[in-house]
Amino acid sequence: MALGRQRKERQKEMWVATAELPRSKGHVFYQKLNDLLAEDAFDEFVEELCRPYYHATMGRPGIPPGVYFRMLLVGYFEGLGSQRGIAWRCSDSLSLRSFLGVPLTEETPEHSSLTRVRDRLPLEVHAQVFEFVLTLAAERGLIQGKTVAVDATTLEANAAMKSIVRRDTGEDWNEYLKRLMQEEGLIDDDDEPTDEELRRYDRQRKNKKVSNEEWVSSTDSDCRIAKMKDGRTHLAYKAEHVIDLETEVVLTAEIYTADTGDADTLVDSVMEAQSHLSEAGVDTQVEEAVADKGYHAAATLELADDLNVRTYIPEPQARHRRRWTNKPADHKRAVYNNRRRTKTEKNKRFQRWRSERVERSFAHVCETGGARRTWLRGLDKVRKRYLMSAVARNLGLVMRHLLGIGTARSLQPAGGFFALARASCLYLIDLCERRLAIQLNEYRRRIRKPSHYAARAIAA
Repeated sequence: MALGRQRKERQKEMWVATAELPRSKGHVFYQKLNDLLAEDAFDEFVEELCRPYYHATMGRPGIPPGVYFRMLLVGYFEGLGSQRGIAWRCSDSLSLRSFLGVPLTEETPEHSSLTRVRDRLPLEVHAQVFEFVLTLAAERGLIQGKTVAVDATTLEANAAMKSIVRRDTGEDWNEYLKRLMQEEGLIDDDDEPTDEELRRYDRQRKNKKVSNEEWVSSTDSDCRIAKMKDGRTHLAYKAEHVIDLETEVVLTAEIYTADTGDADTLVDSVMEAQSHLSEAGVDTQVEEAVADKGYHAAATLELADDLNVRTYIPEPQARHRRRWTNKPADHKRAVYNNRRRTKTEKNKRFQRWRSERVERSFAHVCETGGARRTWLRGLDKVRKRYLMSAVARNLGLVMRHLLGIGTARSLQPAGGFFALARASCLYLIDLCERRLAIQLNEYRRRIRKPSHYAARAIAA
């Protein structure tokens, strides 16, 4: 065999038949995921869902809603956080083109198209898609819904600390430092300190703290100053998961401002999870909620008791015993009931599961799913994007239940050979079943239709 050489210049064909275009066998995972979505009429559902937000006749047709939602799923399965990365990956991969249903003769949607569709569709549409996937999980026995676990993490916002300004005066950081130097008499009113002088002064001064009550970002007013998981101070959002403790299905994925306390959002998130279960047609009531000690507050425990939700929340250590002189009796009752439940073996088991399974959901959605840093600005936009990451996470659990692999990247070299073999076997079994059904139908058709000699005998 001779050595092939790459041609630097090649004459382009004037016309290429569609049958001669290169074809890809596709990715087993994405093929099976498409089969799952087609089985439950996903495209028809989202098209009917999005129809009220498009004009009936005016304008050229936009990208199909099924393509839009599939591209957001690709962002999770491929670990891509930015829309530009998703658009480039979809245009570059033949397997993803097949998953989206975009032929080679057409261009895949650009990142700006995703932005326009996201701004057009409200948050309620994305929530209904989330509930649709919950229905898929419930039909396959992946939702229990009785016991839920709650936890939160921080997401890095698409805004830098240098963009913060004073809420009262509108000064940026350099103008604020310049005013402090003038008040201390270090410079005159007409002086203009250099950036190096401002940094030197900022390093030497004491008690330099920034609070969300005094500072706000000029580029994203919804993000807040918070401490990240790695110890950095950054503008961020707060993401909170409520998962089914038995099956790890995400029942709700809500986004709050980063300065919102955990105890203030516990009941709201649990009730949102109950609402999603009801809308998905799951006849299950949330009875138990498990969380860490950051969610412990007397008012929160009392409100959960009023909603018939038993809490399993460890109580933080205090220097002195609680005094209930000026506190409502319902607060005391709720705290003591929660304290009694946290001393049982059942609570120890629940806390082990919570620390493992809720953190696993954050690892999948935020770390490997590419959602740790948001590339959008505004609470509503971040909620839409993050909710779709949770949708992809639940679809991955359904695919793991059916196929044995939860993401397309599970078929990578490190341990992926056995997963590939299993997926290939399942695919071959499915293909054989389809061929057998076709042959059976052909056999039945031949039996029902008499042959030429049989027809002559019947006529005689």
